[in-house]
Amino acid sequence: MYAVVNTGGKQYRVQKGQVFRVEKLPGEIGSNVTFDQVLLYSDGNELKVGQPVVEGVAVRGHIVEQDREKKIIVFKYKRRKRYRRKQGHRQYYTAIKVDGIGSPEELDQGESDQQPLAQKEAAPDQTPEPTAPSETEQGGEGDLAQKEEME
Repeated sequence: MYAVVNTGGKQYRVQKGQVFRVEKLPGEIGSNVTFDQVLLYSDGNELKVGQPVVEGVAVRGHIVEQDREKKIIVFKYKRRKRYRRKQGHRQYYTAIKVDGIGSPEELDQGESDQQPLAQKEAAPDQTPEPTAPSETEQGGEGDLAQKEEME
C-alpha cells in the first residue's frame, strides 16, 4: 500500500512506516500531521488516480525531527570581470514517519487504539554535581602559600 502526497510544492511517494523529509512544517516533535492532498493511492489490488486529488483518502504521520539540511555553497562567477560571490545556504526540513494511509475516519479510529507517543525519559545523571572550587583552585591566597612552601 502506498500513496503520492503533495506538500510544500513537491510530491512524495510514501508507505506505512516510512520516514521522509518535507519542507518545514509547524509543529513539535511527536505531534501528528495529516496530508489531505493525496494525488494517487494504491492498496495493492486497486490504483486510484485523483483529478487532481483522491477524495476520502489521507496520509497520517507524526513529526520525528525538525532540523536543517547539509550546507550547500552558492558560488557566482563572471570571468575576466573580478566578480566572485560565495554564499552558503541550509534549508529547514521536517522528518515525518507515516503511521497510516486510508480514509480519515479509519485513521482516527486506529489512532484511538494506539497509545500516545511517550517522550523518552532522560536517565538520571550518575555524575556528582559540581561543587564550588576552593580558594587554591581559584588561584587565591592559598596558591601563594603553596608557592612559598615549595621555595
